[in-house]
Amino acid sequence: MNLLEKIQPYSKAVVRLLKGTVNKKDNNWKDVVFYKKEIADYLSIIGLELVIREEDGYAFLKQFIIDEDNNTLGLVNRRAIGFEVSVVLVILRQMLEDYENNPVEIQSRIKYILKEDLKAEIERFLPQKYNTVQFLKDLDTYINKIIDLKYLKEVNESDEQPKYIIHKIIKDKVSLDVLNDFKNQLEDYVESI
Repeated sequence: MNLLEKIQPYSKAVVRLLKGTVNKKDNNWKDVVFYKKEIADYLSIIGLELVIREEDGYAFLKQFIIDEDNNTLGLVNRRAIGFEVSVVLVILRQMLEDYENNPVEIQSRIKYILKEDLKAEIERFLPQKYNTVQFLKDLDTYINKIIDLKYLKEVNESDEQPKYIIHKIIKDKVSLDVLNDFKNQLEDYVESI
């Protein structure tokens, strides 16, 4: 048996998942959904779990936690994102949560935001003692980092201010527990300065 005979019909989908999130619009989406059991079984051997959110149109891989210290086998790199980007992620997560829990707003499955809306949320979120002026001055840098992480997508519809889509994968990456813990840590930090 040669090596080419070992390639499975879902091999390209596995490779794409190893590179990052697969969205409904991606070529490999149908294979991910159709072969989900086979892909999940294959990836579990190396400590990865296949997570598919069909209703939201995305799939990604998550590492198994192997001990009480939340260690993993280390196949997927964890990215250090910095405090400011974390703040913006938490705010985006909260905005998505508020949107999904508001029956008046949720006419679409997609949450659009304007940069000005994000600025207003940041000003409300950050405590008064925090240097909000500098934070907002550097906001484009933080937004670009979040776009690189694929949690935001810029939508160029007109010459108006930038408009973004919050990707629902942020719900899996920033859980409600993480959201609440971060808010508490931020309050403790600000009180200490």
